[in-house]
Amino acid sequence: MTKFNYNKVQSITLQGLESIVGSDYISTASEEVERYGQDETEDLLYRAEVIVKPQTVEQVSAIAKLCHTEKIPLTVRGAGTGLSGGALPIAGGVLMSMEYFNKILSIDERNLQATVEPGLINYHLQEAVKKVGLFYPPDPASWGSCSLGGNIAHSSGGPKAVKYGTTRDYVLNLEVVLPSGEIIWTGANTLKYSTGYNLTHLMIGSEGTLGIVTKIVFKLIPFPQHDLLMLVPFKSAEDACKSVAEVFKRGIVPSAMEFMERDAIDWSMKFSGGVNFDIKADWEALLLVEVDGNNMDVLLKDCEMISEVMQNNHCDEILFADSADQKNALWKIRRKVGEAVKSNSVYKEEDTVVPRAELPQLLKGVKDIGKKYGFKSVCYGHAGDGNLHVNIIKGDLSDAVWHNDLPVAITEIFELCKALGGTISGEHGIGLVQKPYMPIVFPEAQLALMRGIKKVFDPHYILNPGKIFES
Repeated sequence: MTKFNYNKVQSITLQGLESIVGSDYISTASEEVERYGQDETEDLLYRAEVIVKPQTVEQVSAIAKLCHTEKIPLTVRGAGTGLSGGALPIAGGVLMSMEYFNKILSIDERNLQATVEPGLINYHLQEAVKKVGLFYPPDPASWGSCSLGGNIAHSSGGPKAVKYGTTRDYVLNLEVVLPSGEIIWTGANTLKYSTGYNLTHLMIGSEGTLGIVTKIVFKLIPFPQHDLLMLVPFKSAEDACKSVAEVFKRGIVPSAMEFMERDAIDWSMKFSGGVNFDIKADWEALLLVEVDGNNMDVLLKDCEMISEVMQNNHCDEILFADSADQKNALWKIRRKVGEAVKSNSVYKEEDTVVPRAELPQLLKGVKDIGKKYGFKSVCYGHAGDGNLHVNIIKGDLSDAVWHNDLPVAITEIFELCKALGGTISGEHGIGLVQKPYMPIVFPEAQLALMRGIKKVFDPHYILNPGKIFES
């Protein structure tokens, strides 16, 4: 395993950065360094030596080339909504913010494509293409604040991934600046691609360790005309999870199927404010189920079949959202769960994922491990694709237990995921906090291949060092 000794940012390097972007777009101020040294991962803070904010691909190229030549760490940051520490500048050096790369460059209605910059917020693209009858489905819970470049870095999903797929399924082509400063396009703006190695897919999910994305060409689809939303309560969380796979066995693919256990619902409603409905004392979990399409008769029939499956699994009375306001209120509860948990306690969030039929076993296993090690967990997530977010709450656990025993418990959770045919991250990535657990799911030969790919792209190991695996 390679260890690399990086150079510090010297005054001559600062002068070089200033000559590239101008003095207004470079900062060493402590308050700005601290703000860009955090994301949404726990309470972690790492300080870069300098923040730089390019506005053109030529500037990005020049900055990368300078850091490559001087052997200075370079960490690229989007909107800072990550949950694995993927954009934290743990080696110091230069932090490059892509906040000025925030434009929609074109929407091609003829070919159902959009070309955008990586700093664009996910929701802004969704709204822009919707105005012309088109749809970009990947919608992480943080869609109102996360950047599309960050979504590329982690191949982000969201509620609609169960029907429509993740970010990876909508990227046709990428403009990328390599660590040496060279600018390449990774593929072609075509629906088929069988021309050499697929560098586009290699970049997606690489967490900023191989190159710097500066343009993205997305595939779009027509916007569905109708959607129906059901709220399904259960007295047993395991019954809720069990019902998920049975819906798909009936031949129905919902556009979303979200799971929330009781604490997640209560905390989110309290945090969100203004969102209230009666929750019975014996409800242990809820499923939020959406179907969409262009034929309302088909959707109503799908809802009837889904209701039948849920009733066979002992659900309580099913509620239908009968207005846009009710739909928005229910989705707000789901999308605010993560923030609500963070506001309640110090926590660690694990992004577990298994084949959907194994979800009941995963949930039971997580709770059993919690009892064994004395921690409480709040679970929610994308039940339709087996992606369960496990929030481990510190509560009154001692620091010794939190720092010494908890990693052992997390290891057991991840070993359970692997035993069930799953893995340790579905959409949040590995970044900094999950890299110690990579050997659970990958043999050394596979990790060595990944390190070899990193070395080919980034021989000086300057780009987002210390992420995914040690370097």
